Amino acid sequence: MGFSGFPPKNDLGAAIASITMWSTRADAAIFHVEPPWKLLLSGGDVAGYITREFDGLATFYRSKNLPIFVTFDGTDGLAREKEARELRELGRSIAEPIVQQRFREFVRSVVTVVRPQYVGLGAETNLVRLAAPRGVYDGLRAMTAAAAADVRANVPSITLYTTVQAEVAWGRLQKTNRYEGVDDDLRDFPWIQALGISSYPYLGGFSAPSEIPLDYLSRLTGGRALPLFIAEGGWSSASVTGVASSASQQAAYIRRFAEVLAAARAVAWLQLNFTDMDVTSFDVPAGYDEILSLFTRLGLVDSELRPKPALTAWDSIFALPRR
Repeated sequence: MGFSGFPPKNDLGAAIASITMWSTRADAAIFHVEPPWKLLLSGGDVAGYITREFDGLATFYRSKNLPIFVTFDGTDGLAREKEARELRELGRSIAEPIVQQRFREFVRSVVTVVRPQYVGLGAETNLVRLAAPRGVYDGLRAMTAAAAADVRANVPSITLYTTVQAEVAWGRLQKTNRYEGVDDDLRDFPWIQALGISSYPYLGGFSAPSEIPLDYLSRLTGGRALPLFIAEGGWSSASVTGVASSASQQAAYIRRFAEVLAAARAVAWLQLNFTDMDVTSFDVPAGYDEILSLFTRLGLVDSELRPKPALTAWDSIFALPRR
């Protein structure tokens, strides 16, 4: 169980306080990494960037004996129908061999510095396939397969994964409510050794956490002996556009999802946000305000680190013996 180091606001002190608070109620950590495409394609100081962004935090996680997961996200995490924002601004694409090569080099460098136990080379691949142009999806397949071969050759002990979007797999984001599964992802990314899952059930039309089926995660493997885990997700503690919610609903989600994860024999439960986000302190790119607003209240504490009922629920589950 664990979180990422994403801060509640654009402030180093707040970031440190948040990590300090969640590190006492976690036994794993995750980095969700969007490559710095402009730097990679301009021949900039990539080593310096990696040192600044990852080295210190990874050292802290290792000092706490926290297994580290790293998910590399090659497309736009808030708009899966698009290339990454920096690539769009450059007029470039992951369909280009040179862009794929820079991705591979970046992955190798980050893995060398961070020394993770788990590496994810694609994010929400079924949503990318659903929403993005085919050339983007095919580029993602080629790029991640080559990077997987690199990682496996250099550090064979690392467990490789991609992530899939649970609400897409169940047809809930598409509003068909027809189960589609992730067989295409397991076919298209055959090198994976574990399945990471992104799940935001409140965005999938569930009005209460109790409605989430007990096999919501376990069904995704199709009976395969494939370890799975939550790589990102949550439930909003407040109503957002099109969704009614509350702090008590969020706490109920934590309790229900623990049951769903147990039924799936999941190996980890990771949330990107330990805290709410004070978006006024961040430089939010134009056009992202509306989609970002759906994810600002996922924290187990607010942006001032004041606990919500969900934190008590999380702590009670974290205290249970591991199997």
